[in-house]
Amino acid sequence: MIMRRSRPLKQLIRLGLIAVTSLAIALLIIIFSIGPTFIAQRFNPVGHQVLPSISSDVQALHDSLTIVDLHADSLLWGRDLSQQSESGHVDVPRLLQGNVALQVFTVVTKVPTPLLLEGNPADSDSVIQLALLQRWPITTWFSLAERALYQAKQLQRLEQKSPHQFQIIKNQQDLNTYLASKAAGQPMTAGLLGLEGAQAFEGNLDTVNRLYDAGFRMIGLSHFFDNEVAGSAHGVSQAGLTPFGQKVIQRIAELNMLVDLAHASSQTIDDVLQITERPVLVSHTGVQGTCAGVRNLSDRQLQQIAATGGVIGIGFWSTAVCGDDVEAIVKAIRYVANQVGIDHVALGSDFDGAVRVPFDVANMNQITQGLQENGFTAADIRKIMGLNILTLLQQFLPTEP
Repeated sequence: MIMRRSRPLKQLIRLGLIAVTSLAIALLIIIFSIGPTFIAQRFNPVGHQVLPSISSDVQALHDSLTIVDLHADSLLWGRDLSQQSESGHVDVPRLLQGNVALQVFTVVTKVPTPLLLEGNPADSDSVIQLALLQRWPITTWFSLAERALYQAKQLQRLEQKSPHQFQIIKNQQDLNTYLASKAAGQPMTAGLLGLEGAQAFEGNLDTVNRLYDAGFRMIGLSHFFDNEVAGSAHGVSQAGLTPFGQKVIQRIAELNMLVDLAHASSQTIDDVLQITERPVLVSHTGVQGTCAGVRNLSDRQLQQIAATGGVIGIGFWSTAVCGDDVEAIVKAIRYVANQVGIDHVALGSDFDGAVRVPFDVANMNQITQGLQENGFTAADIRKIMGLNILTLLQQFLPTEP
């Protein structure tokens, strides 16, 4: 009798295991399919205030602009950027709606947890959670260089998926051909690859060449912690360039890539400016003159960066501009223009950078209207919204594929 009773019990256990396994699989499917969208919505919100209506003359001006934004972390979140999304800030359809000609897609490879504005050590890593959730290749679990290369491949897939709407810019010829097509009426947008933090080099100079071959053309030296190349404004040491970092700067120049000083410590900025013979960028930042902040630029730094022929990209988030509206962004732009001239200021939104912004990329006309209301001329607006960066890229990108 004991044996007869055990058979139904074994069947029940087997059925229970099957049910639990099926439920686990269903939960994993839900997590992997819905998780990235949920995370993007949570970490990349848009402000709730009603946006001002755009006048017809401003919209006409906006439609005539060649717009460049220097910073978006959209490749990190696992969204299909070929399709318009209700979450996040950037995708190809919204770039087209916003009349953005060129978006710099900046690759994040490691972020500390908890994330602090000051004093972050380098011994934690929250990006691994996204890598697991989005099923990145196993190689990316253990290598920051592989994470950078994987996200570069994601942008390449976007180009393949939307060949008549999106193009990656790697050299001057790419840029000029693309701009000619756009001027002829082709409804296209473009992307340029940047790196947010040289920790992705993993202390190996040859990795600079690997990332160049993958299409990277803008290199941020540090992100939220100190690395083998340079100190971060948010790190522990507040150190400058390391000896390895000096070699990296030289290699970047040899490859005709651009140095991005966003997130760099004050000492790193000073060290780079002492040795560079090329213009430098700050892709996304605020300025001390309108908003005190650990990484916002001083007047002295603005003047030194402008002296190289460089450009400062003003961010759209609150700790960059001490506000959550267009007025605060335009105030910072005006400050830079007054300090160092109209030729040295640009847009550096930090779209999809785990920040709240007043609007997504489809509503970039809000900046155009804000600039006009602040008294900038049409010629000034053309420079701020894109021509300053395009001029730099046409001179300093590689001349050949």
